[in-house]
Amino acid sequence: MSGFPTEMSRRQLLAMIGTAAGSVAMYNAMTSLGFAQESTYSGPIKLEGDPKGATVLVLGAGLAGMTAALELRDAGYTVQILEYREKAGGRCWTLRGGDKYVELGGAEQEVQFADGNYINPGPWRIPHHHYGVLDYCKRLGVKLEPFMQVNHNAYLHNTDAFGGKPQRFREIATDYRGHVAELLAKVVNQEDLDEMVTEEDAQLLLDSLKNFGRLDENYGYVKSEAASEYRGWERPPGGGVDGAPIPSETIGLSDILQSGLWANLVTGDSIDHQGTIFQPVGGMDMIAQGFEKVVGDLITYNAKVTKIDQNDTGVTVTYVDSRGAEGELTTSADYCICTIPFSILGQIEHNFSGPMTGVIDSMFYEGSIKFGLEFKRRFWEQDERIYGGITYTNLPISQISYPSNDYFSDGPGVLLGGYSWGATAYQFNALDPEDRVAKAVEYGAQIHPQYTEEFSNGVSVSWHRVPWVLGCYGIWADKETQYATAAAMDGRTLMAGEHISYLPAWQEGAILSALDAVTRLHKHVVGA
Repeated sequence: MSGFPTEMSRRQLLAMIGTAAGSVAMYNAMTSLGFAQESTYSGPIKLEGDPKGATVLVLGAGLAGMTAALELRDAGYTVQILEYREKAGGRCWTLRGGDKYVELGGAEQEVQFADGNYINPGPWRIPHHHYGVLDYCKRLGVKLEPFMQVNHNAYLHNTDAFGGKPQRFREIATDYRGHVAELLAKVVNQEDLDEMVTEEDAQLLLDSLKNFGRLDENYGYVKSEAASEYRGWERPPGGGVDGAPIPSETIGLSDILQSGLWANLVTGDSIDHQGTIFQPVGGMDMIAQGFEKVVGDLITYNAKVTKIDQNDTGVTVTYVDSRGAEGELTTSADYCICTIPFSILGQIEHNFSGPMTGVIDSMFYEGSIKFGLEFKRRFWEQDERIYGGITYTNLPISQISYPSNDYFSDGPGVLLGGYSWGATAYQFNALDPEDRVAKAVEYGAQIHPQYTEEFSNGVSVSWHRVPWVLGCYGIWADKETQYATAAAMDGRTLMAGEHISYLPAWQEGAILSALDAVTRLHKHVVGA
């Protein structure tokens, strides 16, 4: 067969199989990008030693800021938090019926969701290996439930493939795997491999490929009961006279390759998306509320920081009322933990060192957009038997996520009607919120025609228009040279947040960053 190497070691052969299965290649790629690393959290930290009456000012009441405040107060520090918003949580944020959100530019959206429905504009899932978030949820009494990432009954969709008709995930996944398994079986049967793979291993490999790809006795992937048990039936098994199942037709490998639908088959294999994944019961901000119950008395809300001034003895911060009330206020402390995103911090007057200022000014923030769309009924469950999971599409909305809660409930339900990044998010930025939502409905109707009749109301959050962060997560200009500078103590200030971590955009990164900052601060104070 052309296209295969004439010589192949066992390692190369197994690597090819792993690539076909998806998880190895995706995991390695994700790790190299800094997205798929396991958490280093090993349990609650212990800050032992006398803090000597030291005071700490924490800027920002997101998860990083509240984690720092909780641990520092427990260690005996006097702590104050300044928070720009009227509530805690930062990007750990949930929108429910009755909420109002004013974005940069002044456009206001009032959420009209029915009671119990919500959308998480920021983080919306917690991987099983984010031990820090999970531990704080347990300690703070935040109830969790499973989040459905992969649903084989959801869709893969490309407007230029299969006449624009969505294909069930299970059909593409099974057929792609079957065809690849057949090709690999043919490679194994070539005499060229005899010297590279033992006869025993070759037979075991063929047996495994037959099982893996649902192949027939001749190692072919064809229409069969074996394949239909995975991809679905033309007529499923039933009872009575006509109960015998009818196998379904398979999709040809060329059609699958040309469709590009294979691209999203491995998304659920990356370590950040492998089951089990969790979500807080009632919305992601239940985590923020859990922290708030413990450290809420330390927070000054609606405090917009305008100046940070540090010297050899302490840090003084000037702030104003973010709602527009006149007058400046100041507060001081011996030390500062600053969790303000660099996209905002770069606009605040400060006297950080030159190297730190250079890092702050060079970091830009990724753009993304999410849509929360409420429909009169849960048609995805009632009509299409989709319970949780994600549909992927090449449309500008990129994906549709179905709620992983309140299954089989009557009345309205909310879909994550789109979650897009980069250039696509910029295009949506240019539209008014109402027009963005209308576009999301228009695109979604190409996958679910029920959209047109069942749509009730919606909300959109474009992260470059979110006033307190101006983007989704921090992107380094040169992480290799800048990271150490950003993480180091600058005068009497330490930075913390998802941007000061190797888990960007994740709540785990924010928490680990905060724990690292307070540990180093405490070591400095105790040793002073």
